[in-house]
Amino acid sequence: MAWAGSIPQAHGIAPRVRVGRDRWFNLLWMLPIGFVLLIVAVACAKGLRGDPPVQRFIARYPGTSASAGAGGAAGLPVWVDAQHFFNLFFLVFILRSGAQILSDHPRLYWTRHSTPGRDWFRVQKPVPADPLWTAKQDSISLPGQVGLPGLRHSIGLARWWHLGVDTLWLLNGLIFYALLFATSQWRRLVPASWDVVPNATSALIQYLSLDWPKQDGWVAYNGLQMIAYFITVFIAAPLALLTGLGMSPALSTRFKRISRVLNIQAARSLHFLVLVWFLLFIVIHVTLVFTTGLLRNLNHIFAGGDNAGWLGFWVFAAVTTVVAVGWAAATPVTLRHPRLVQRIGYTLIGPAQRLFEHVDSTPGEYTEKDISPYFWHNGRYPDSARYKALAEGDFADYRLHVGGLVENPVQLDLAALRALPHHEQITQHFCIQGWSGVARWGGVSMRTVTELVRPLPEARWVVFYSLGEGPDEGLYYDAHPIEQMGYHLTMLAYDMNGAPLPFGHGAPLRLRNEVQLGFKQVKWIQGVEFVADFTTIGGGHGGYNQDHEFFGYRQSI
Repeated sequence: MAWAGSIPQAHGIAPRVRVGRDRWFNLLWMLPIGFVLLIVAVACAKGLRGDPPVQRFIARYPGTSASAGAGGAAGLPVWVDAQHFFNLFFLVFILRSGAQILSDHPRLYWTRHSTPGRDWFRVQKPVPADPLWTAKQDSISLPGQVGLPGLRHSIGLARWWHLGVDTLWLLNGLIFYALLFATSQWRRLVPASWDVVPNATSALIQYLSLDWPKQDGWVAYNGLQMIAYFITVFIAAPLALLTGLGMSPALSTRFKRISRVLNIQAARSLHFLVLVWFLLFIVIHVTLVFTTGLLRNLNHIFAGGDNAGWLGFWVFAAVTTVVAVGWAAATPVTLRHPRLVQRIGYTLIGPAQRLFEHVDSTPGEYTEKDISPYFWHNGRYPDSARYKALAEGDFADYRLHVGGLVENPVQLDLAALRALPHHEQITQHFCIQGWSGVARWGGVSMRTVTELVRPLPEARWVVFYSLGEGPDEGLYYDAHPIEQMGYHLTMLAYDMNGAPLPFGHGAPLRLRNEVQLGFKQVKWIQGVEFVADFTTIGGGHGGYNQDHEFFGYRQSI
């Protein structure tokens, strides 16, 4: 199926982690290494079990603390069983769409600069020497039933799945927290004393020796389970939310002190590590459920009973079937009804996006020393005869047309633009694909342009038109709310890092609106139009990528 400008499928490489300055370790080696280490650990644990001091230690700390579950009712109420299902169901789509989003920029960094060669994790080859290599070219394909929706550079739909289902997952989590602390169930997950540590150590030795610790999960979890659940519920889950918000351009430009510590790339890397934790937890959790008394465990989880009957198994089978059907159907449904996925996703996450984009910010977060040594290119470069003629003439014949619902439409050449009050800002670029970079932009504030043309009261949106085309042909454009034209950090830039804007970054003029993601920062601008509504422009969804790749016209997250 053609997608994103018929971009061909391109496979990445096995996951790699940087070791030292220039060496990379293939993580597939962790499979045989991990297997060998597990065998060694089992052998060591079996040997330790025969050691009298270890036997006395296990006798003193059998795995479950004497205080565990004290004051709490035995058993798991129905709401825990129901939320267990919803959590599993939502995580299927969150994890799959998260993998798809990662594949659009298959590299992770710790600094905000996204400099090639400075990534600490990658599933893609090194960046080629081509100076105009784009981030879209760097994206990779995932198998259709791994990523969601599974096609290369389908991040627009992946984000609707990820952010939309995230809202449902967070709602489920808030209900869980409320019920957890409204009842005594929190005692199962929160350690009451430090003896949870030796009990967890004891339980680990017993698990590794393949002689399971004596436990009754119906009454209380052992120390190792309690620590794992506590980390998952009270650390990993909130961290997933916080690191997700840390990637928001609107919030990062507003909350400067937090952004200095939790920059977008640190947030993205931590977000990925949370995903890894969830995957490891799921694998170990399911393995132990199946190997430490399957029927009784399934009755605990799905049937609300403490027995070895078959009811829990059949409920588990039904739940597994629902999850499997959802997994299998998600990709074909998305590809057949992408606009429906876009609408539902916006319905779920749209209120938060509208709230965040009303957050204005001011300059001052970055200085010259923060400017990135490398700034990724992106988009389809203009190749029309008109643009080539303008570029060959050093844009002497360039005219910016500003009109629409205004009292004073104007045409401005570069000299006229430079004669307007100069505006400069050092800001961070947030690409929807995940990379970022800091640059110094010089030009004219959109406040100045707005005051010059004097919009009519009915003007609600400002549409920026490019001299370039989108990947599926047709004029590239994007619409922005008129209120954001008055923000401190919204401008038309003709300079970048103290020099005229280069070709790859939008010469002769580009937009900077720092509460929005990068695809909305239109490059190679030829015109600006103030309109009451954008539904009659292009495909009617507020921008070229919204029309063709199902992005959102509001993208502050």
